[in-house]
Amino acid sequence: MKLDFSERILLGLTGWTAKSVITKIKDIDKRDITTAALFMEIIKDKNDREKIYSVLKKSKIQNIPLVHIRQDMTRDEIEFLKKNYKSKYFTIHEEYFSEIPILRGYYKDLYLEMNTDNFVSKKIKVEKIGGFCIDLSHFKVEEQKWTKEFLYILSKKDKKIFGCNHINGYSYKRNKDLHTVKKISDFDYLNTLPEFLFGEAIAIEAFNNIESQIKFKKYLVKLLNQKFNKVH
Repeated sequence: MKLDFSERILLGLTGWTAKSVITKIKDIDKRDITTAALFMEIIKDKNDREKIYSVLKKSKIQNIPLVHIRQDMTRDEIEFLKKNYKSKYFTIHEEYFSEIPILRGYYKDLYLEMNTDNFVSKKIKVEKIGGFCIDLSHFKVEEQKWTKEFLYILSKKDKKIFGCNHINGYSYKRNKDLHTVKKISDFDYLNTLPEFLFGEAIAIEAFNNIESQIKFKKYLVKLLNQKFNKVH
């Protein structure tokens, strides 16, 4: 059976400020798109997050499968997103793993994103939660450096814990992830990655506008459909 990534790849409601996230929500709304990923990790002020939720309630968006959360988001916020938008994958950074007890009861909804600092804390136990959110460009950086994060991820490759992904561009020249993608070929590194990394929800984390993200998604669907459906 052929795999089709058109449903798996999600446009990203990203931004450095609440205003920029809200702009993307309104842009998606104009296009009658009802599914997207939400990135809240940068939005520090709870009042700003509440403004985003308020705009979401008035939008046509019905499904937010993946939410990149902050370590200080409340249980009420998690519950609001689960109840109203069927959110299933709540992604967290490695350094906040020790702070997850506040979200007891939601452990299996949490997915771990590794850093690129060549350090894995002994507190990290990915099996305690839902599994990995592999940031694919981070993985490429880690692979090039052969970091401890890279080896930790590889050690789990036979486990069914690769639930979801963030996807950005990647620069070979700088060995760096690109959150603002300037050319479509910045996604071509994906062809070099092992298939086990790719989960059910793959969220575009680029800060590019929705028009650009739609172009990226078309390219990514074609690239990944070819990658996964080629004759071995």
